[in-house]
Amino acid sequence: MNPAGGLQAVLADMDGTLIDSERLWLEVETDVVARLGGTWSEADQRHLVGGSLAVAAAYMVAKTGTGVSEEQVGRWMLDGMIELLSTHVPLLPGAKELLCGLREADIPVALVTSSHRALTEPVLDAIGRDLFAVTVVGDEVTHTKPHPEPYLTAAELLGADPVRCVAIEDSPNGLASAQAAGCATVAVPGVLPPPPAPRRTVVGSLQEVDVPFLASLVSAGR
Repeated sequence: MNPAGGLQAVLADMDGTLIDSERLWLEVETDVVARLGGTWSEADQRHLVGGSLAVAAAYMVAKTGTGVSEEQVGRWMLDGMIELLSTHVPLLPGAKELLCGLREADIPVALVTSSHRALTEPVLDAIGRDLFAVTVVGDEVTHTKPHPEPYLTAAELLGADPVRCVAIEDSPNGLASAQAAGCATVAVPGVLPPPPAPRRTVVGSLQEVDVPFLASLVSAGR
């Protein structure tokens, strides 16, 4: 029996889902806002979880009243994250094992992230590029999460029906994006608790997730 059943593809978020990067973002955001003459808190970070770099930069400019442009603030954030990720990419428990299991089952995986391509590259190098069939990144789509475009784009690139895909996410924005695209979702609790929704399953970590489990979510939703 095929353990994948009707599962056609898995679409996985990056920050807070596959890698423990939210603490890195907090460090970079704190440094950038201090550079702008302001202070940053975990509440500010929670407000931006799962959003785009442009939204974060605009929020920082508004919060500090700085005369520095949003584009410059965004570049500072990108440079800071690239520097941190160039030395260490902290994988979350179960991430590599799940991706390897999906490859063994011949289930294609798309990386679907709001992060820019420049931040995605060191993560792909660290995790293994061969584990992802396609990548959809924040600076290569017209509409970022929570709009469904990123997940619809990933499914289309894979030739998959979104209804027969499972998206793995940690943020409300990402979960909303995947749900709007028609995917079943697995929520890995991160900085923000995932709200309940139809075709959504909350797990403690990726260590609880394997191919038969993901396949069962597609079968249950059909």
